[in-house]
Amino acid sequence: MRSQGTMKELIYVHLNTAHQYAISYGIDFHDFVRSLSQELNHLLLLKHEFSGADFNMHTRLGYVDAADIKSLLKEPIAEYGDFCWMDFDDMEGLNELEGREIAELLYLGHCKHHLRAPFYSKLNNRYAYLSEDDEWFNKTYYRYLPDFYSMLGQAISFKLGYFRSEKSFFALKKGTPFPSIPKEMIASFTDKMKEGMVISLTKTIQSRTKVEVPVWVVGDYINMDEMFDEYVIHYKKSPDGYFEFDKKAHEWSVTSK
Repeated sequence: MRSQGTMKELIYVHLNTAHQYAISYGIDFHDFVRSLSQELNHLLLLKHEFSGADFNMHTRLGYVDAADIKSLLKEPIAEYGDFCWMDFDDMEGLNELEGREIAELLYLGHCKHHLRAPFYSKLNNRYAYLSEDDEWFNKTYYRYLPDFYSMLGQAISFKLGYFRSEKSFFALKKGTPFPSIPKEMIASFTDKMKEGMVISLTKTIQSRTKVEVPVWVVGDYINMDEMFDEYVIHYKKSPDGYFEFDKKAHEWSVTSK
């Protein structure tokens, strides 16, 4: 496996709209949680190493109360190996799951693929989050695809802010964060994300008036080493589009080829 240090300035997304999931590299659990438009409720843990989890006797699975998610965020989740969970509203719904539904959840956590769409009315879950070496390979199902577009727009902005503060890549007025990229602008790249798209923070171009974040279509990958090798070929060519931030107007726009 390639060192993540050589790739951490990339976000790769392959979007499957038919089955409502996205495969990604570069967005970990911490990025995901802080980029959501609304806070998570309880988490049903399908695969994990979190010692602070509670245990549900009905499903024979661990879970995390909403109040304990902050403790989970402090964990070295990338070291867990597999980390898979599904959000849920309340214990009453969790305890109403049938054996067939529990079997589907076990398959989902083990194989990281659905037997049927992993959205349950008893749980009222919005997500099914399935990762290997968190950030390296993540597959997340979204009940509502606009949640994905919103999350990605916020995650890109957060990461740009991180690189600005840590490496002085991008000069905005001190203390001024990048606003989230509107979900409609993210959605305009849907066709490219369906093919497999890299958003490259390290290749971002800055001028006095704007910041341009380039994207390249690189293809459909589940092996992120292979994805990176393809990206190395593509970034020598003209990008397939940009997310552009106007420093004066403090607004985002997009350019797509």
